[in-house]
Amino acid sequence: MAERTPILAANWKMHKTIEEARSFLRAFVPRVEGLKDREIVISPPYTALYAAAQELKGVSNCFLSAQNMHFEEKGAYTGEISPIMLKEVGVDFSIIGHSERR
Repeated sequence: MAERTPILAANWKMHKTIEEARSFLRAFVPRVEGLKDREIVISPPYTALYAAAQELKGVSNCFLSAQNMHFEEKGAYTGEISPIMLKEVGVDFSIIGHSERR
């Protein structure tokens, strides 16, 4: 059986503005980017996704996650966001089915 890589995930919920997210990641990334024995998944609020994607660019063990995603590519779904929109921003993963979103 192949050895599994631990994943450390952080769902920021409704915390951190765009600038707070940038500042946090600028301090956080240098502390973790050399770690080879785990992957890190960051889930900031939607407003900070693009800024977080820029800060995580090129960091091989850090991934960006959305806090939710709608399954349709487009349509009249007020407040939802599609996989295509998330991918364009630089999102790697999404939390689906969180108890707070059901």
